[in-house]
Amino acid sequence: MEVLDTTIANVALRHIAGSLATSQDESTWILTSYLVSNAVVLPISGWLASVIGRKRFYMICVGLFTGASVLCAMSTSLGMMLTARVIQGIGGGGMAPTEQSMFADTFRPEKRAQAFALYGLTVVSAPAIGPVLGGWLTDHASWHWVFLINLPVGLLSLVLVQWLVTEPPMLVEDRRQLLAKGLHVDYLGFALVVLGFGALQIMLDRYEQDDGFSSNFVLTLGLMALVCLTALTVWELLHPQPVMNVRLLRAPAFAVSCTMMFLLGFMLVSTTQLLPQLAQALLGYDATTAGLTLGAGGIAALVFMPVAGMVTGRLIQPKWLILIALVGMGWSLMSAASLNLDISFWNISFARVTQVMWLPFLFIPISAVSYVGVPVDRSNDASALINLMRNLGGSVGVSFTTTMLEERTQFHHARLAEHITAYNGYGWPTPLAPVDALVQAQASMMSYLDIFWALGLLALLIWPLVFLLPRMPRGMAPAGH
Repeated sequence: MEVLDTTIANVALRHIAGSLATSQDESTWILTSYLVSNAVVLPISGWLASVIGRKRFYMICVGLFTGASVLCAMSTSLGMMLTARVIQGIGGGGMAPTEQSMFADTFRPEKRAQAFALYGLTVVSAPAIGPVLGGWLTDHASWHWVFLINLPVGLLSLVLVQWLVTEPPMLVEDRRQLLAKGLHVDYLGFALVVLGFGALQIMLDRYEQDDGFSSNFVLTLGLMALVCLTALTVWELLHPQPVMNVRLLRAPAFAVSCTMMFLLGFMLVSTTQLLPQLAQALLGYDATTAGLTLGAGGIAALVFMPVAGMVTGRLIQPKWLILIALVGMGWSLMSAASLNLDISFWNISFARVTQVMWLPFLFIPISAVSYVGVPVDRSNDASALINLMRNLGGSVGVSFTTTMLEERTQFHHARLAEHITAYNGYGWPTPLAPVDALVQAQASMMSYLDIFWALGLLALLIWPLVFLLPRMPRGMAPAGH
């Protein structure tokens, strides 16, 4: 439900704006406010889980997320909605890292990949399901149900977590020792996290809308993010109880895993956004049909996730699976660069299947190998960082694709328009409006193809990082367990 909420409100935004009597431009803060608060909590969720207790912290997050979802549905003004979305993002930001650290501590290395396979279904399928479900609920009920569907799931989660989840004795002892020494709250680190990641997320969200760094607002946010995150890195390396444990990035294997997860988020969110957007903008699909173009990819994820879980570490080392998946992903994205305006629904669906079928062989091996050698008392911090990198990758990916779409469309429109002259059949009295519409459609399509090609090239160029990943131990616990 947390991953779903990053995309489910997108298609309902126009209806929400009308209900709250706000402009379309102002309504985008309904999306941005969630992403900003989510990005702020993610890097400090490991520290919070260690201080509060992992199970207790997780249940607080679920409670905040569920309660804020109901407040979103009850909102009668933009201010009330934004406040509820910020609270929802705070709760959601702490959920994913805590879940993954629970898996890392519960399952031995040889079983961990299978656990991440089941969990990975949410990461791959939820962004695809979000626009479809959001469009259907908005069309057949009302936008309020986009948020109200979280209520039964959240309540069930609280009951099951209280009943079934236990805190590892080692974590209980570590927390006791931490509190016995006296808790030294890293206030400066916390402030730098809020300012740095908050500014970065808003900058990425507004970059294309405000004309990039030519906008003083975007430029100021970029400089603020740069200064704060640089200062954060230096400060956290020196602090005895850092709110964000960047020391883990000193380990080459973990640093490479974080880099790979950033690139995975970049490609996953970018491709999830591109195909439905192409279908709506150029092929005339409605929101529900455009969302359904991702449906076959969701089925492919369901099929290949268990397969990836079974072979990771048992039959094939994670690094080799990642290498194969990067090559396959690069091939599928470059193949999508051959699409055209005559494609059918099934052509788009097949393009999505060939992209998504490789994601399980990236997400699961990276998730499994990233915890190799990480001490058990640092699993919360490791989960926070690896999830932060995936989310940042998604935000950067959306900003990149949105900006590139705009710029490449203008480029191709200018080049195509050069050939519209009286000497090639477009002289007077040919109406210019239909000709311009045709040129615009072709220019837009070519810009989508440019992005597919660029993403495919990225997947093919990053394969050398694979050789820096460690081997996953078979049948024995990693250091610290």
